[in-house]
Amino acid sequence: MKFSTPLIKGKLIKRYKRFLADIQLEDGNIVTAHCPNTGAMTGCAQPGFNAFLRYSHDPKRKLKYTWEVAQTFDHHFIGVNTHNANKLVAEALREQRVLGFEQAEEIKAEVKPAGSDSRFDFRLMMADEPIYIEVKSVTLAEGTRGLFPDAKTIRGAKHCLALAKLADQGIQAELIFCVQHTGIKEVALAKHIDPDYADAVLFASQKGVGVRALGCTISEQKIAINQPLPVIL
Repeated sequence: MKFSTPLIKGKLIKRYKRFLADIQLEDGNIVTAHCPNTGAMTGCAQPGFNAFLRYSHDPKRKLKYTWEVAQTFDHHFIGVNTHNANKLVAEALREQRVLGFEQAEEIKAEVKPAGSDSRFDFRLMMADEPIYIEVKSVTLAEGTRGLFPDAKTIRGAKHCLALAKLADQGIQAELIFCVQHTGIKEVALAKHIDPDYADAVLFASQKGVGVRALGCTISEQKIAINQPLPVIL
């Protein structure tokens, strides 16, 4: 996924009110950018981190800048825009870069299975059989281990239980952790943050839901899924 325009580099001053970030550009000007991330962003929003912004020429936008990428003091890149996770997985699926799904005949976003009250990020069709996929963006790191979630997520637990119900009916279901942090080498559940979500993932896995993590390369120019990562349940 290439950024449509070159990102603008600055230094993070602070992130606040969840959706706002003050950033000092290299010319010294301070701008307020939209922060497209509803999570806690623990370890992703340290004052002084490099911040890379996308500028919009849309006259209707109140905030012209969107914060897309952070760079830690250890030079690791983080994709802070959680909306990109689905775009990255969709791109990898279309380009047949996700192991086991290379032969997908159809990829459709935002699908609610018949009889379910949950809508999933993707439905694939393979050999006339559906596969339902839910995607989560991982950015919380403890050393080289990525943790999910970074804040309690009732909705996430509900999705896991809905995936488990599909698997129990013999329908293939997958949970994909899209890791938007170049320092993360493996993914685990953040049981200390949300034990209910961790229990829901374990239950889903026991019912036959596939759980996998996909790592990304990240730079000022683009983000792309490039490798599978181990998942520790």
